[in-house]
Amino acid sequence: MSTDSTLASEPETIATGVWHPPHSSREVPARLLDVGGSLIVVSNEEEEENRRLVWGIRSDIEISQRVGSVPRRIVFGNESVFETRDNDAIDTYLRSRGEGRSGVIHSLEIVRPRLIGFVLAVLVLASVIYRYALPALVEVAVLVTPPVVPEMMSAGTMKTLDQVTFSSSKVSAAEQTEIRDDFARIASNAQGGANRYHLNFRDGGLIGPNAFALPDGNLVLTDQLVELAGSDKEMITAVLGHEIGHVEYKHSLRQLYTAAGVAGLVLLIAGDVGSGVQDILTQGGGLLALSYSRQAEAQADRRSVELMRAAGKDPMALSRFFDLLEMKLNDHDKTSMLSTHPGTPERKQAILDYVRELEAKGRQPSG
Repeated sequence: MSTDSTLASEPETIATGVWHPPHSSREVPARLLDVGGSLIVVSNEEEEENRRLVWGIRSDIEISQRVGSVPRRIVFGNESVFETRDNDAIDTYLRSRGEGRSGVIHSLEIVRPRLIGFVLAVLVLASVIYRYALPALVEVAVLVTPPVVPEMMSAGTMKTLDQVTFSSSKVSAAEQTEIRDDFARIASNAQGGANRYHLNFRDGGLIGPNAFALPDGNLVLTDQLVELAGSDKEMITAVLGHEIGHVEYKHSLRQLYTAAGVAGLVLLIAGDVGSGVQDILTQGGGLLALSYSRQAEAQADRRSVELMRAAGKDPMALSRFFDLLEMKLNDHDKTSMLSTHPGTPERKQAILDYVRELEAKGRQPSG
C-alpha cells in the first residue's frame, strides 16, 4: 500500500537506498523505516523529504537473501522495490526480529573453505557454459537473426566511422570502376550473388591500409590499401574475396553474440557491472567485424582462394598480399596482420597449400 502523506514524527532509519515505483526503473532516493513492525519507505529528496512512498506489514514484504555485496531488494505488496547496499543494516534488522539466518549462498561465503569451493564450482560452471553452451547458443542466435539486425548494425557502424575516422575517397573514378568490376566478378560467385555486396571506398585515416566487411554485405576498402597494392589489382580483389568470406560465414554476428554472451556470463557471476551488454549491442556490434579469430581468418582466406578460382583469377593473389605486408610494412610477426589479422607468414603458407590442394583435386579424373 502506498501513500503521499508525510510522517509527523520520524522513527529510526533502518537503511538508505533508492525506491523504484511498481514496474518502473525510475529511482527515488529514499530511506527504510520500521514503525511498529511495519516497514515504511520515505523520500530522501530535498523537495519531498519524508514523504511516504510505500508501506506494508513484514509478512507481506519479501527481503532478498544476502549474496556478497549485491544490493538487497525489499519488495512490497504493490511490487514497488526498495534497494540498498547496506547489507549489514538489513541483517541487523532481521536479527532483531528473530530472522537472523543468512541465505545459503551467504553462509557458504562467510566460511572460507566453503567459499573457496563455491568459487571453484562457479568457475568450473562458467567454463563449461563458455566452452559448450555459449557456442551452441551463438549458432542458434545467428540462425534466428532477422536481416534487419545486421542492416542496423552496419548502418550505425558506417555512420560512426564516417563521422570520426573516414573521409571521402581520393581514388580516381576510373580506378574505382576497375576495382568494382573485378569485385563484381568474384561477388557473382558468392552466396547471395553480386547484389548482396556493396563496395565502399574511403580514405582510411588512422586505420590506414585495410579492408573490412560489415554484417549486411557492405565492404569498405581504404585508399591506403589501394595505394599499397599499386598496379596489382588482383591482390585487391583477393582481399575483397577474403572479406566476402567473413560475410558468408557470418563471422561478425558470431563475434557480436559471443561478446554479448561473455558479458552476460560476467553479469550472472559478478552481478550488475554496468551497461556493458547494452553498449556492445548498440554501439560496438559492427566494429567487432574488424577483428576475428584465427579460425575465422583461415575460413575467409580459403574462401578468397575459391572465389578467385571461380572468377578465373589468380588464386594465389592473397598470398602476394601477405608478401607485400612483410616487405612494405615489415610484418613478419606470426601473430599479426595489420594488427587485426593474425599470423601473416603462417596464413600465407596455408593459402599456398590450399591452392595446391584444389589444383590436385581438379586434376583428378571424375568418376
